Amino acid sequence: MKIALIIENSQAAKSEIVHNALKTVAEPLGHSVHHYGMYTPEDKASLTYVMNGLLAGILLNSKAADFVVTGCGTGMGSMLACNSMPGVFCGLVIDPTDAFLFGQINDGNCMSMPYAKGFGWAAELNLQDCYRKLLENERGAGYPKERAAIMAKNRGILKDLKAASCKDMLTVLKSVDQDLLKAAVSGEKFQELFFTNCQDDAIAGHIKGVLAA
Repeated sequence: MKIALIIENSQAAKSEIVHNALKTVAEPLGHSVHHYGMYTPEDKASLTYVMNGLLAGILLNSKAADFVVTGCGTGMGSMLACNSMPGVFCGLVIDPTDAFLFGQINDGNCMSMPYAKGFGWAAELNLQDCYRKLLENERGAGYPKERAAIMAKNRGILKDLKAASCKDMLTVLKSVDQDLLKAAVSGEKFQELFFTNCQDDAIAGHIKGVLAA
């Protein structure tokens, strides 16, 4: 699985801590981690939590990523921004129990975490435990197990509801403020990572046009 990591500007100083915790858990399980920034608070390309959502939508709908890990100070803003995008199902994960239940019940494709609120001593261990609870178990198996079938049915209903209430991602990209979009995709390693992994020519084409403008 290709896991994309996105860090916004207020928490950029913790980028290395989050990245290392995610790699420590994900890579031994056979997953690849693609860090889309920010990398330091001094990065020229500055991401807001709103841009986190836009990037998550781009990466998941183009299949450049299979799962997105993001967050902000409380995790709330990034979660809301991500869930505003078509095809993105983002959960707020604060502790390992959240991670386990989100994976088993909701089986979403994106998680948002608080990197300021409650982020203290041994915070990197909590991060690792959260990633482990999500990634080491078969997702969507249900909890409790006897409710697995109804949970899977409800996930399908939610997916259909979101498809009915949202525009497709290409339409979103053409409709949003193009300066906002350009700022979101101007990260240091975005082009290297995105165009190598993108599987949607139409989305890639629009992004290329925005970057060239």
